[in-house]
Amino acid sequence: RPSMGSWISYGLGTLNRNLPSFIVLAPHTPYAGGQVWGSDFLPGAYQGTRVVPGTQPVANIQRRVGSEELQRLELGLLAGINRRHQLRRSDDPELAARIQSFETAFGMQREMPDVFDLSDETEQTFRSYGLQPGSTAGFGWQCLVARRLAERGVRFVELIDTGASGNWDAHGDMMSHAPLAANVDQPVAALLKDLKQRGLLDDTLVVWTTEFGRTPFNAAPQAAGREHHHWVFSSWLAGGGVRGGMSWGQSDDYGIDVASDEVHVHDFHATILHLLGLDHTRLTWRNSGRDYRLTDVHGRVVHEILS
Repeated sequence: RPSMGSWISYGLGTLNRNLPSFIVLAPHTPYAGGQVWGSDFLPGAYQGTRVVPGTQPVANIQRRVGSEELQRLELGLLAGINRRHQLRRSDDPELAARIQSFETAFGMQREMPDVFDLSDETEQTFRSYGLQPGSTAGFGWQCLVARRLAERGVRFVELIDTGASGNWDAHGDMMSHAPLAANVDQPVAALLKDLKQRGLLDDTLVVWTTEFGRTPFNAAPQAAGREHHHWVFSSWLAGGGVRGGMSWGQSDDYGIDVASDEVHVHDFHATILHLLGLDHTRLTWRNSGRDYRLTDVHGRVVHEILS
């Protein structure tokens, strides 16, 4: 199925044609690979564009021709050829997505370098994110770049902390969460404060979530780790029309099951779409004979958490 970012990219479109509407900041490939930001049956233009922290976050971002005008002429010629080619294959969505990707890539070469040029950030900003000036790695860099992308109209920015190893999947030892939490704590706090100080938090929804939680115990008596547990776990949201300083839902005394005010994943998605101005029942795509949507066939907006 399409990722949430792809659905939102499809639903909201773009505010900046020089940048993709869905960007993923991921230093490592996650367990599930590219399907985490994939568009599946939605047109390929709505899939996420992965940025890898480092000295070259996006490959080939520097143009290889002598001037922007020469490149524009070359791309204009290519666009004309592509349009004629597409007229004979109007029912090929992959071709349309590829042509659009060429156009977006040209815009990215103009605007992406400025996104990654942090020289205009203050020393105080670097300190708040836990970054050393000149650093191009770490979760602090991801959070700061996410803010810069939001400022430039990117609709959906996804930050992935770790990859397929050294991650939060604490089967061996739950205490491995401690250094991981310490690594993200300061940058996340800095991002929220930064967005608020710049007047962006009211228009930006920040979602911190995962695919499932951990069991409150382990069946093996001496085991230090925990197993997968999707029945009850926590996520948080900030900004973008969410009430602050409150919690919703409660687990039982042992953290095994929901005791009250359950929020199903479809409810969670319905609420996010609502906060972004989208009706989850109307955001659909026809595929294989039926209308698909992010919330499948059910979902309730959790109005109780809205401001």
